[in-house]
Amino acid sequence: MGNLDVIWAGWRSEFVAGAAEAGKGGAKQGSCVFCRILASGLADEESHVVWRHPSGHVVALLNAYPYTSGHLMVMPTRHVAELEDLAPDESSDIWEGVVAGVRAVKAAYKPEGANLGANLGRAGGAGVPGHFHMHVLPRWVGDTNFMTSVADARVLPEPLYESAAKLRASWPEP
Repeated sequence: MGNLDVIWAGWRSEFVAGAAEAGKGGAKQGSCVFCRILASGLADEESHVVWRHPSGHVVALLNAYPYTSGHLMVMPTRHVAELEDLAPDESSDIWEGVVAGVRAVKAAYKPEGANLGANLGRAGGAGVPGHFHMHVLPRWVGDTNFMTSVADARVLPEPLYESAAKLRASWPEP
């Protein structure tokens, strides 16, 4: 295997530094990026929150570093790291959000498939291991193109605010 050229994305350094710090024993609520976003007081349009469960226990927000446009994360509003530590109402509300998120992604993007997933713990691939979250993202045949394979980079066709607007407009009514 030859050397890969890298397209530098220096704007990610803040995220990488925060994720590395969070990996040292797990992020505490005050240092958790998701808790900071949810406590920021910013309007949903500014924080990229797409949906809030009526119970107040769960939200869906855009991934700031998406694999594809429309990459959502559904999570409890409470800072909890482990799947098994979710309260029963949080679990059911998260699943309701995941199902609604899949419907919204399909309506907004017309993908050929979707990925759902949870990376549990640092060793399981979690970028934010201290706050449980589920990923929902649209996929297309061939969406891992030469840029991802050869240049170790992704090309996204729209900014986050456009993704959020599409998903809000496509979110199913309760």
